[in-house]
Amino acid sequence: MTRDFGDLRVDFVGGAVAHRRRFGGGRGQALAKAMGLRGGKTPTIVDATAGLGRDAFLLASLGAEVTLIERSLTMHALLEQGLQRAYDEGGDVRDIVRRMTLLQGDSKDLLPTMRTEAILIDPMHPPSRKSALVKQELRRVREIVGADDDALDLMHIALDHARNRVVLKWPAKADPMVGLRACSHHILGKTTRYDVFMTG
Repeated sequence: MTRDFGDLRVDFVGGAVAHRRRFGGGRGQALAKAMGLRGGKTPTIVDATAGLGRDAFLLASLGAEVTLIERSLTMHALLEQGLQRAYDEGGDVRDIVRRMTLLQGDSKDLLPTMRTEAILIDPMHPPSRKSALVKQELRRVREIVGADDDALDLMHIALDHARNRVVLKWPAKADPMVGLRACSHHILGKTTRYDVFMTG
């Protein structure tokens, strides 16, 4: 069922995830603001394109209940392993993982069956002109999950079903997604732009 992707693994305990959790800036981070974690509010969130799960883990570490949806069986298995390792770690990491629910399936099918305040969509982005510089890890993820050619369809479904907002994570300098209405506002990170679409 799964292929060998070498040392690709989902790690919620150490590395970049641990650093971001400790020093990233908490609810002051662009992602947290975009998802509506401000003013004492902590929305329920669906990460509709879970990938390596790092954004979902960050949001859960800030108190949000997060449902992760991943349609790739291989990536789902990697996430499952990563969540189990984090749970086994115990302490505050286990508490964070308890706020994360992992589902396997296509978000286009699952979102209409769910009630959630905020939906995060982080599709595989258009190939960068600096593709030679793309990290090996990202190349492996792209191999697993594919090109997300149906990202526009997913956005339309999310906009129909999110009670408060949909956030599209997109390269900072990229043009808006073609075929999508203008966002309500956006929040800029260093290399990422969060296009926020208010729905309620």
